[in-house]
Amino acid sequence: MIAVITGDIINSQHADTEVWITRLKNLLVNWGSSPLAWEIYRGDEFQFKCNIDEVFWRFLAIKSLIRSQENLDVRIAIGIGEENFSSEKITESNGTAYVHSGRLLNDLKSDGHTVSIKTSNEAVDRDLNILLKWSSKDFDNWTVATAEIIHEMIMNQDITQEDLAKKFAISQSSVSQRLKRANYDLIVETNQYFRKKISEL
Repeated sequence: MIAVITGDIINSQHADTEVWITRLKNLLVNWGSSPLAWEIYRGDEFQFKCNIDEVFWRFLAIKSLIRSQENLDVRIAIGIGEENFSSEKITESNGTAYVHSGRLLNDLKSDGHTVSIKTSNEAVDRDLNILLKWSSKDFDNWTVATAEIIHEMIMNQDITQEDLAKKFAISQSSVSQRLKRANYDLIVETNQYFRKKISEL
């Protein structure tokens, strides 16, 4: 099984495309090459695949990256399933993971939520989607400053609060306060729970 994330940028027409698209490409290239593993298409939509145990952390990396730019947000549809056909372009590959993810993004556009997951197990979907709806109450309200800190923590889990303080030219206590406001410890626990539930599929 693999995980496929299909997403689109919210409010992209009100932002400097060159800035967010360059940053998104620089992030995605860490996880594979384009267009085999990821692709940005139709202006503000993107798709990429990853291991199932990494998918929550990958989602958060993208969410925090986009939220760290003023007035932008992102919709993320996570599909877990099989890859029956692997093309040289991810957007031409096929399987249940791709179908789940693509259909789910269309549902998200109409129901107003910013993240959802679809697997072939309804009970797992129910549990994880309740978790995602609750956690998104926080994620959707991250300030730019909070999103920046979270993104650094996700991309470099060995980074210290002292390093973060230097990077952002703020005090260590300010870093600590931002991480507490963002419930970072709870985010780490949620990632562990997510991985456990998906491993049961």
